[in-house]
Amino acid sequence: MDYEYSSNAHRELVAAYRADEPPFPTDDSRVYPRREFLRDEPLLLKQLLFPRCWNGTALLDDPDETRGHLTALGTCMRKGIGAYSGQDGDELTETVDRTLDRLPTIRRALKQDAEAAYKGDPAAKSYCEIIRSYPGFHAILTHRVAHVLYEADHPEYARELAEYSKTETGIDIHPGAEIGECFFVDHGTGVVIGETATVGDWVRIYQNVTLGALHFEEKEGAEHMLAKDYKRHPDIGDHVVIGAGSNVLGPVEIGDHVSIGANSWVTDDIPDDTSVFVSEHPEQERKPNH
Repeated sequence: MDYEYSSNAHRELVAAYRADEPPFPTDDSRVYPRREFLRDEPLLLKQLLFPRCWNGTALLDDPDETRGHLTALGTCMRKGIGAYSGQDGDELTETVDRTLDRLPTIRRALKQDAEAAYKGDPAAKSYCEIIRSYPGFHAILTHRVAHVLYEADHPEYARELAEYSKTETGIDIHPGAEIGECFFVDHGTGVVIGETATVGDWVRIYQNVTLGALHFEEKEGAEHMLAKDYKRHPDIGDHVVIGAGSNVLGPVEIGDHVSIGANSWVTDDIPDDTSVFVSEHPEQERKPNH
């Protein structure tokens, strides 16, 4: 059975494209360098969510063209979900429709993420630079879609999308992680966010940060089997900054307005309005090479 998108997200998206205002891109005449992808979903997603940045200007004034892109993306999703799912054709179509119907809402969230990146990085020159070039933005774009699939009980296909995003960005966000508004990962290489982590609004994370598990429980009565479906990862509050190389491990609670300095190791709760940092760094020694 072929898939054809038949709901209303194409009209909502076209209306949203028309409503864009600076500093988001509004010039419909620009053509950007091609980017090659190993699977079809990433480019379709990026053109649907930010067509002006991804040579998708045909979508801007044509709901039918936008609907065609939704159908192409939905066909990929239906195949991907169907590979793991026991759902019949009608159930698969309903699942894909519900996912694609969320794209206008996801686009609004991503515009807030772009704003957070621009405000949070002194090196950022434009929103289009962020949308096209920043690995943290690419990672959260995929994650916000993968998380919808995860919540719809399709974790395997959601994980496929997340893993492909990791190959592009070096950022590993499990699709089960719950991430709030205005999220920014700067640089990003080596960032890991575990399945049961939650992240609040206006959180900024730097490279090589882990929001991970401190230890793992074994499943009772099953040799060499780790337990599943229990809380293992931290909860991060609002307006939190986590510096490069830091590890926040276990089901700890990090309060609002917390700053965690670079290379910190956090395994306990941190209250609101607190700074955490390594107070004594190893002394550096120098000697001449000759």
